[in-house]
Amino acid sequence: MTTNIAIIGECMIELSMKQDSTTRSFGGDTLNTSVYLSRLLQGKDFAIHYVTGLGTDPFSQEMLESWQKEHIKTDLVQRMSDKMPGLYTIVTDDQGERSFYYWRNDAAAKFWLKTAETDKVAERIAQCDYVYLSGISIAILDAESIDKLLDLLKRVKANGGKVIFDNNFRPRLWSSLDLARSVYSDILSFTDIAFLTLDDEDLLWGKLPYEQVIERTKNFGVTEIIIKRGSDSCIVDCADGRFEVPANKIAKDKVIDTTAAGDSFSAGYLGARLSGRNPSQSALQGHLVAGTVIQYRGAIIPLDATPKLID
Repeated sequence: MTTNIAIIGECMIELSMKQDSTTRSFGGDTLNTSVYLSRLLQGKDFAIHYVTGLGTDPFSQEMLESWQKEHIKTDLVQRMSDKMPGLYTIVTDDQGERSFYYWRNDAAAKFWLKTAETDKVAERIAQCDYVYLSGISIAILDAESIDKLLDLLKRVKANGGKVIFDNNFRPRLWSSLDLARSVYSDILSFTDIAFLTLDDEDLLWGKLPYEQVIERTKNFGVTEIIIKRGSDSCIVDCADGRFEVPANKIAKDKVIDTTAAGDSFSAGYLGARLSGRNPSQSALQGHLVAGTVIQYRGAIIPLDATPKLID
């Protein structure tokens, strides 16, 4: 029987500008996770459904086709004739420092819970075995849509599904810290597996030792917590206890681009976890995938470079 995973988020048009050259691609945190998770689970009885809004423009069509080539199901993507994907630029200066500029106020992904198709899409998501979303997935929504999303997560849980949340906190997307804290608290109350980055936790809640971060998250009812710490050991707190899993040591001259390192770690962990590995084995898989991704430029590395699931 197929296990259905709905991954909610936003994919944007990316323009990368360096000196006199500009390259175009697509980017999005949960989309990156979707791609790597789909690759890891190929040949297994899983279906990855990406949930978002797109336009009917050529860029949206190109996105859709690229996801389908990655075996990501697009049946829950809504197309809107009056909207387009958001856009952002990365400007790299002569010292290699990057600056980001965004145009997303009217992006289609912000409206996926406000269309004539919303109820039908939500009903499909409510029947999924897993729903994955990030802090960015919720930050782009207005208050009405957030309420609908919370109701949807409640239905997922009532139907026996599990919720997976990556904290990915971006302050500029929120009107106030109090609102962000309130919404994060609501989301975490439905969450089974949480991926946390301490820098984001510190921005949202204030700086605390990781032990207190874990306890705060457990108080919301989260039963499996993974703290991602880049090249340092990740920390896992679950039914098996609390333990650290060392990251792969990558030589500095091999690190090309850390884009999507956290997103790919989450995919690696989940790919292993959903395939029956224990949390420790799953963390090793997360490190393996992330450690490979940072040795290539861009968020999505070549298919043949993607690590397989560890036996």
